[in-house]
Amino acid sequence: MKTLSFLRDEKKNRVTVGCADGNVSVYSHCAYCRHCRGVVVGNRTAPMPQMQALNDMRRGAAGDENLMNAAMMFNTLVRDGTAIGCDDDENRGYEGLY
Repeated sequence: MKTLSFLRDEKKNRVTVGCADGNVSVYSHCAYCRHCRGVVVGNRTAPMPQMQALNDMRRGAAGDENLMNAAMMFNTLVRDGTAIGCDDDENRGYEGLY
């Protein structure tokens, strides 16, 4: 697993990382990528909330609103974090989570 440090652009309110696909937005790419394992906050990697919500939906234990709440939690983790944990060791780039 590799760690992709955030590149913050405060003027545009944008956070990007250097991916195999180039610099991509954390909010629109990493949040929905199979390779994302979580957000590095302090000394630990917080797991990606969307994965748990998606697993709950597949079992029928949660509704669509849980997925939206998970996306909002991911945005909060990005705000507080410094990097993305990525398991794309083969540099294949973005692969859709859904």
